[in-house]
Amino acid sequence: MSRTLRAGECHSVRLFHNSPRLTVSEWRGFDLVHTYQVILERTLSILIRFFYIPIKTMSSLRLMISRVAGSRVARGVGRPTEPVVLAVLLPQNTQSNTRTMASKAVTIENINPNILKLEYAVRGPLVIRAAEIEKELEKGAKKPFKRVIRANIGDAHAMGQTPITFIRQVLACISHPDLIDKGDFPEDVKQRARDILGGCGGGSVGSYTASHGIELIRRHVAEYIERRDGHPARWQDICLSSGASTAIKNCLQLFCNDLGGKKSGIMIPIPQYPLYSASLAEYGLEQVGYYLDEDSNWGLSTAELERALQEARARCNVRALVVINPGNPTGQVLTRDNIEAVVKFAHKHGLFVFADEVYQDNIYAPGSKFYSFKKVLTEMGPTYQELELASFMTVSKGYMGECGLRGGWMELLHLQPDVQAHLYKCISAMLCPSVLGQAAVDCVAKPPAPGEPSHELWAREKAGVLRSLAERAELIVDTFNTMEGFKCNVVQGAMYAFPSISLPAKAVEAARRAGQPPDVYYAFRLLEETGICVVPGSGFGQRPGTFHFRTTILPQPPLLREMLSIFKTFHENFTKEHS
Repeated sequence: MSRTLRAGECHSVRLFHNSPRLTVSEWRGFDLVHTYQVILERTLSILIRFFYIPIKTMSSLRLMISRVAGSRVARGVGRPTEPVVLAVLLPQNTQSNTRTMASKAVTIENINPNILKLEYAVRGPLVIRAAEIEKELEKGAKKPFKRVIRANIGDAHAMGQTPITFIRQVLACISHPDLIDKGDFPEDVKQRARDILGGCGGGSVGSYTASHGIELIRRHVAEYIERRDGHPARWQDICLSSGASTAIKNCLQLFCNDLGGKKSGIMIPIPQYPLYSASLAEYGLEQVGYYLDEDSNWGLSTAELERALQEARARCNVRALVVINPGNPTGQVLTRDNIEAVVKFAHKHGLFVFADEVYQDNIYAPGSKFYSFKKVLTEMGPTYQELELASFMTVSKGYMGECGLRGGWMELLHLQPDVQAHLYKCISAMLCPSVLGQAAVDCVAKPPAPGEPSHELWAREKAGVLRSLAERAELIVDTFNTMEGFKCNVVQGAMYAFPSISLPAKAVEAARRAGQPPDVYYAFRLLEETGICVVPGSGFGQRPGTFHFRTTILPQPPLLREMLSIFKTFHENFTKEHS
C-alpha cells in the first residue's frame, strides 16, 4: 500500500545505519558535518515547499542525499564499516496519513531558536558514537579493542569508585525505614535516618519537602560552611537543589532581561564547563569569554578580565562573572591572592559573582589549598560586604561521587531581599529537589563526628579516595608529558586533565577535508581505533590555533594505566601517519 506523505512530516535523521535517530534540531547542532548539514537542510526546504513524496510503506522514508556526501561524512564522523545512508527520514506520526508540516504546532521553523543554538560537548557526537560502538561490541562486532573507556565525563561510580558506606547506609534506612530497627547498622546511621525522616511529610522520602529543601538539612549546610570558613552562615540563605547545575541555571535566569536594547552578558572562563555556554544560549544571554592563562597553569588574570569586559560592552550589558574553582576542565586551584583580585574586579564593575566550587574537596597538588569566595570576600573588610555572590556545591564530585542522586546546594550572599524572594518563588514552581539527594547532602554537610560509630570508616574511605585521585592525577600528567607534542599542566584539583596537543600539519589538513576541527578529528580517531572516549577542547573553548582534549582522572588505577598505554601507542601511530 502506498500513500502520499508531505516531506515536512518527516523530521528525524539517522546519521548511520542502525544508529540512534537524531531530530533535525540535533542534526543542526552536529557541527562535525556542517557542510552536509547545510545541503540536507536546503534540500529538505525545497522538498517541503514544492513536492509530495510517495512511499510504499508507512514505517519509513529513506532519502539518499548523496553517496559521495555520505562517504565524506562517514570518514569524518566515524568511518563505519557499512555503507552509509546520510539521512533516513522517519514519519513522526504514522497514525495520521494527512498531517503536514503546516498543521504541526511545533516545527523547526517556530521552535525556540535558543534551543537550536544549545550545545553540550560533554554529551555530544563523540559520546553518541561511543554508545553506538558499545552496542556494536555487544552484538559481536570485531574491533581493535574489547571495550569503550569513557574518560569523557566526571562520573566516579561509573568508573568503579566504591560508594561511601555512611551515605549508602543512611539512604538504605530512609528508603526502607524498617531497617532502622531491624537492620544491622551503626547507631549514628539509624539516628541520622530518623532525623531526616522527621523532616519528611508522613515520615517518608516519597513525600514532597519544602521547595528549598528540608530545613534541618539546610541548617546542617550552614553549619558546614561556618566550620569551613570560620564565619557565620544563615540557613535561610541556603537552597538545596538537584545537583549544582539546577541551582546555577536558576540563578542565571535572574539575568534574562534586556536593558537599554542590549542583552545581559555573563563572563565565563575559556576553557569552561559547557553547562555555562549551553545555559547562556538557552536563556538568550550573551557569553563573554575570558581566557585562562595556560602558561601560568591556567591562572586567572585581572588584565584579561578587563579586556573581555571592555570589548563586550559594545554588544551587551555585562552583569555577572563566573569563576570555577577548582577548575573544570583545567584542574587549577586559585590562590587567595587571585581570589582577592577577582573580588576587587567584580566590586569595581558591579558584577554578580557565580562561585562554582563543586570540586572543593578535590585538592591534590602540594601547596594548593581551597579558599571559598565567601571566606575571602568576608575577610577583605567592609568595602566588599555588598558584593552579590552565589556559591555552589554538589555531592556528585569530591570524595562522594554520587552523581545519580542529584544533590547539591547554593548559598546566596548579599542579594536584595525582594530579589531573593522572587528567586525562591521561581524555585518553588519546581516543587522540591530529590529527597534522596537532599539526604546525601546531609551526610556530606554533617559527616560522622569523631567518637561516633561510623567516623573511623568514613574518614578512612574519604582519605583513600582522595589519595588515589591524587596519585592518578600525577600519573596522567607525567604520562602525557612524555608524549611527543603534548603539554599537560599539573592537575592541582578537580577530576580532569586538559593537555594541549601540537598536531602535525597533515593531521590538520586531514581534519579540514573531513569537515572537522583538528581536535575533534583526533578524538574521533582515538575513539574508533582504541575505544577511548575523551572530549575535544573545542567543546570547552580554547585560544584560536591551539588544540586540547579533556580526560577524567577517574578510571581506577589498573584501567587508567592500561588506558594511558593504549593512548601512547595510538598517538605514536597517529603522529607517524601524519608526519
